Amino acid sequence: MAYRNAAQIYGQNKILTATPAELTLMLYEGAIKFCNKAIDAVDNNDVVEAHKNIRKVENIIIEFQATLDHKYEVAKDFDIIYDYVYRKLVEANIKKDRETLEEVLKELRDLRDSWKIIMKTANSPAR
Repeated sequence: MAYRNAAQIYGQNKILTATPAELTLMLYEGAIKFCNKAIDAVDNNDVVEAHKNIRKVENIIIEFQATLDHKYEVAKDFDIIYDYVYRKLVEANIKKDRETLEEVLKELRDLRDSWKIIMKTANSPAR
């Protein structure tokens, strides 16, 4: 019991002390985790669990879209990608389709990996 409380406190502190870039990375990781859970649920014909986890991914995508800063040109590109991913999630949720979820998972991993590169580049010292 004490371990679980300590783990919860650690997780809360990690979020509270994270930079905006780190929070974005955590959201990508969460979306990937929930997408994997949705795929497992679809494989096990657990419609309720699949729906619950797909909705979690949808909510993360909605948050990404809502927080885009459109004063930067690249925001338009991200908005298009997020819109595509969201539409695929809706389709996957309606059909409970593993293949569509795998496609979403690939997009999420690509976005996460790109974000990691951006973070690394932003943190590297100027030459």
